[in-house]
Amino acid sequence: MASIPIDGDGRFSGYASVFNRVDAGGDIVMPGAFAKSLTKRRDRIRLLFQHDPKEPVGTWEAIGEDSHGLFVAGRLVAGVERADALRRLIEDGALDGLSIGFRTVKATREGGKRKLWQIDLFEISIVTFPMMEDARIAPSSLSTGAAIAAATQTIRNR
Repeated sequence: MASIPIDGDGRFSGYASVFNRVDAGGDIVMPGAFAKSLTKRRDRIRLLFQHDPKEPVGTWEAIGEDSHGLFVAGRLVAGVERADALRRLIEDGALDGLSIGFRTVKATREGGKRKLWQIDLFEISIVTFPMMEDARIAPSSLSTGAAIAAATQTIRNR
């Protein structure tokens, strides 16, 4: 039986972006692309639903780059109608997409693709259809090691 991707307190984790993979828009996020942004605004990156600034649904407890991508651990705020609905949808496997909202700072073009070397991250959303296929909320059993690694990285970067 697969483990539940969200706990009773609304905590979940996964990858909001994966390095060196082409997304549906032809972008490739390169390792280290988030470093400056995380240093500058780590505590101000919002957790939204479908990139809608009118739909904040929780807070990010950990955000960090590892060798795979941008690992995140968040918590939906109980009592917020949308967040409560999202918790149920995630719990039942009906919703698992993650997506980043950002401004490009440094990019190059290569073979029709855009390589993102530095981006200014503003928000990370729970979405129905992520631009990057592998940007997903992970089952809890798969995310424990990554959560520890990201938390360690977060502490080191403070």
